[in-house]
Amino acid sequence: MNKDTKVVDVIEDPLFKGYGRLIFPTAFGRPSPSMALSQAGSMLIYHNYVNTDTTLDVIRHMQKEVKAGRRIFYDIYTEAEKKRDPDKRDTGLFFFRGKPNAPFALVCAGGGFYYVGAIHESFPHALELSRRGYNGFALIYRTRTADTACEDLARAIRFIFEHKAELEVDTEGYSLWGGSAGARMAAWLGAYGPGAFGEGELPRAAAVIMQYTGHSQYSRLDPPTYACVGDRDGIADWRVMKNRLECLETLGTDTEFHLYPGLRHGFGLGVGTKAEGWLDDGVRFWERNRKRKKAHRRR
Repeated sequence: MNKDTKVVDVIEDPLFKGYGRLIFPTAFGRPSPSMALSQAGSMLIYHNYVNTDTTLDVIRHMQKEVKAGRRIFYDIYTEAEKKRDPDKRDTGLFFFRGKPNAPFALVCAGGGFYYVGAIHESFPHALELSRRGYNGFALIYRTRTADTACEDLARAIRFIFEHKAELEVDTEGYSLWGGSAGARMAAWLGAYGPGAFGEGELPRAAAVIMQYTGHSQYSRLDPPTYACVGDRDGIADWRVMKNRLECLETLGTDTEFHLYPGLRHGFGLGVGTKAEGWLDDGVRFWERNRKRKKAHRRR
């Protein structure tokens, strides 16, 4: 597989039977038979800096995991639920394994609630987190409305909690990550928890790690929040993000804000840009607050 491999060949790869269609955003229809992986960025209209080497890295990792007999995709809804709402057939969790019984992070890509840009904005993040020992999950959610997307995130959190033994993950002090629309989802679930979206009372996240979103709501319910954005973002004004975090700080909530000069919206991992390496800042922020939450619970 290389940059000239066709997107449809990945989607139809027998290794990904049953969920290959979810690897790339297909809101605009099936990609043309001639579209190569090097052109996959054209499917993500709200994203920039889509890196072909990163795309190849993700897909090769997935293939390697499946060939080794390790499951990488999990349905979050039952067949009965999917029958009642067919849109739920296009949901699920991709799992990027870290160390057994390590904490987990759940990542939501954006796409304006029109598509899920996972190949650029959640798969790479979850993979990099797994390489640092954490268990990374990337959610494919319904893009019908923000509410249905949040319902899917709530169900995904519940699924992980209910299957933590099988998945070999530590659910204490988990984190929610997201970019753009996915960052809104992470913020809402971080503040209100899965119970607010019909999935029962479960612990809320120890931290929310968000990228470039215009989300401006805040309250004392919001968990510690990390945010990063570029100063040339034409979709999410960095000033809105900065102001929100400053307001959270006045409430005593731990925050961290990073602004990158010259960057536009949807930079993902930021490979080859001034934002490259931001994920490690996010990890350190999460770890700091995960340990604080753990210590607080033991008092």
